[in-house]
Amino acid sequence: MLVLVGSLVVIGCVLGGYVLSHGHLLALWQPYELLIIFGGSIGAFLTANSSKVVKAALHDMAALFKGPAYRRQDFVDLLSLLYDIFSAMRKEGLLGMEAHIEDPQSSPLFAAYPRLLGERHMVEFITDCLRLIVGGNMEAIELESLLDAEVETHHMEAEVPAMAVSKMADALPGFGIVAAVLGIVTTMSNLSGDTSKIGEHIAGALVGTFLGILLCYGFIGPLAAAMEARVREDGKAFECVKVGLMANLRGYNPKVSVEFARKVLSAHARPNFQDLEEHLGKVHSGAGA
Repeated sequence: MLVLVGSLVVIGCVLGGYVLSHGHLLALWQPYELLIIFGGSIGAFLTANSSKVVKAALHDMAALFKGPAYRRQDFVDLLSLLYDIFSAMRKEGLLGMEAHIEDPQSSPLFAAYPRLLGERHMVEFITDCLRLIVGGNMEAIELESLLDAEVETHHMEAEVPAMAVSKMADALPGFGIVAAVLGIVTTMSNLSGDTSKIGEHIAGALVGTFLGILLCYGFIGPLAAAMEARVREDGKAFECVKVGLMANLRGYNPKVSVEFARKVLSAHARPNFQDLEEHLGKVHSGAGA
C-alpha cells in the first residue's frame, strides 16, 4: 500500500509544484516521448533477462501491494512448527522423522500449519535440512557452513528480479536523453519550413529528459528498492529456521532452540517471548485434549 501512496505523493508534489509555478500540464503530455522511453526500457529489460526473471519481477511487483510474505502470526507458526519438530526428534528419534521428511503434506507436524505448508520453498528448506541431520552424519560446523551457503544462494536468487528492475530504472534517464535528441532532430528538420512550432518541439524534447529522470528516481528505482527490501525481510524466515536447527543439533532443548531462532527475526516482526509461550501452551494443550 505504501508503494501506491508514495507514487501518488511523487505525482502530486511534482505536478503540483509545476502548476503552482505557472506551468501548463498539457505541455507535459508527450505520448510519443513516453513510447520511446518506456518502450525502449522495457525492450532492454526483456533483452537482458530470461523469461524466468521477467515473470519473477512481475510477481514481486504485484506482491508489494499484498505486504510481506511472512507476517507476525506466520513467524509464530514457524517457531511453533520448529518446536514441534524438535520435540518429535527427542521423542521419536532421528529415524522417526523420516516419514515427516519424505511426505510433509501428510505429516501431522506440517499439517497443523497449513499456511506454512503452502510455502513450497520453506517446506523444502526445512525437510532438506532435516534430511541432512537424519542421514548426513555431519558435524555441526560442517552443516552450518552448508546451510549458510544455501541461505545465501536463496537470497541471491530472490534478489535477481529486484536487481533487474533496478538496472531498468538506471536505463530510463538514458532513454530520456534519446527521446530528447530525437525531439531536437525533429525541431532542426522544421527550421527550413514553418518555424512557429520550434518552441513547442524544443519543449517536447526537454519533456523527454524530464520523464526519463522522473520515472527513474520517482517510480521504477523506488519500486526496485522496495522489492529488494521485501526479499531481505522474507529471507529472515530461512535464517530463523537455520539458527533453530543448529541450536537443536548442538543439544539445546526445544524451547531454547526456538528462542535462538526467535532472536534472528526483525524487531517489528518478532513475536515476544510471552506471546510465543502462550501460543505453544494453547496448541499443545489442545493437542493433548
